[in-house]
Amino acid sequence: IFGNINGTMSMENKEPMLRDGALKDKVVVITGGGTGLGRGMAEHCLRLGAKVCITSRKQEVLDKAAKEMTANDGEVFTFSCDVRDAEQVEKLRTATIERFGKVDALVNNAAGNFISPTERLSSKAFQTVIDIVLMGTVNCTLAFGKGWIADKQKDKTILNIVTTYAWTGSGYVVPSACAKAGVLAMTRSLAVEWGKYGIRCNAVAPGPFPTKGAWSRLLPGEM
Repeated sequence: IFGNINGTMSMENKEPMLRDGALKDKVVVITGGGTGLGRGMAEHCLRLGAKVCITSRKQEVLDKAAKEMTANDGEVFTFSCDVRDAEQVEKLRTATIERFGKVDALVNNAAGNFISPTERLSSKAFQTVIDIVLMGTVNCTLAFGKGWIADKQKDKTILNIVTTYAWTGSGYVVPSACAKAGVLAMTRSLAVEWGKYGIRCNAVAPGPFPTKGAWSRLLPGEM
């Protein structure tokens, strides 16, 4: 961010944060990778030289995204998986290793949310969000982490996508705030516990992104 002489502020992106080829020959699995932030991260990983597996529940969405991404070169593997189901997650891990021979990084990005006054939400609504956001992250983390530990593979990375309200809390997104706070606590805990295995655990809270799904909820109607 640069200050102009008249006191106004402007932003200029001079160069990428990572050098070309920074992820060459790395294999990255991204949940919720067919749309929005997940797809954006997948595209950037490809540009940096990684091989990418994108996963979500809808195979047709994954296939469309993969076709568009590989038009610019790069290797993308798609696998339909509901992260709430631990057995499906195990199959995701197995299929990715069969395709690429290894996995170097897991990005837990899949999420679900309700923007609603909390008193209007049922127990089922809470359960749905917690199952996707928290248990989905748990299932993927355990599947890939246990595999790396059992095989004594080091230099592995888990990146969890959280939100700023994991720290602060927020009205109208209480199930998501609860689940993301759980993901944040798990990230901090496993960073300590699994560091000895050569597994790095980090989280990033990127803030809102102007995707169709997010904006249709945050800015309804003519706002």
